[in-house]
Amino acid sequence: MSQDDATRAGGWRTLAALHTRIEDEIERALQREHDLAVNEFCALHHLSKPEARNVRMQQLADVLVLSQSATTRLVARLEERGLVRRVLSPTDRRGICAEATDEGRALMHDATPTHNAALAEALAGAADLPELKPLVTAIETIGAKA
Repeated sequence: MSQDDATRAGGWRTLAALHTRIEDEIERALQREHDLAVNEFCALHHLSKPEARNVRMQQLADVLVLSQSATTRLVARLEERGLVRRVLSPTDRRGICAEATDEGRALMHDATPTHNAALAEALAGAADLPELKPLVTAIETIGAKA
């Protein structure tokens, strides 16, 4: 393995460790406060945007970086809770789309501060670790530019 490969692999493992740390913190907070998994929150976040009416299931899968079957199961769970509904595509009657219900948008609104606080806490904790601090700084820098 070349030095570049080793550096790249080490960087990836560090990034994966930070991702896992952040996701675990957010997952615990969302589960405790709102009975939501991270993927459920992310789906509601995407489907609650004003421009996200009638999102095709494949588009949602792509945004969430999930397989088609995992996305279908996720939407089914949210649908059972009355947070999402499936509708026929208005442009292609063969396609199935998902959209947040009023209850889903309300839960999204209520859960966002919990998500944001857990993210801030996870990043603050990670910034205390020398191996993760550069990545936390990069995230905060990228966020400031967005």
